[in-house]
Amino acid sequence: MDAKLLDILVCPLCKSPLIYRKAEQELICRADRLAFKIADGIPVMLADEARKLTPEEAEAL
Repeated sequence: MDAKLLDILVCPLCKSPLIYRKAEQELICRADRLAFKIADGIPVMLADEARKLTPEEAEAL
């Protein structure tokens, strides 16, 4: 994931900064408790495609 791209990407719902999880290939919005997948190096920033974090995952951030 390009560091410059990570600096400008925000959550499409609440505009909060995102956390990059390299191993999972996801961008995490802590505020909305959503994980946006990264497919072939391209973030999929669609709310309908986002995965909801479990309470345990959200707490671990």
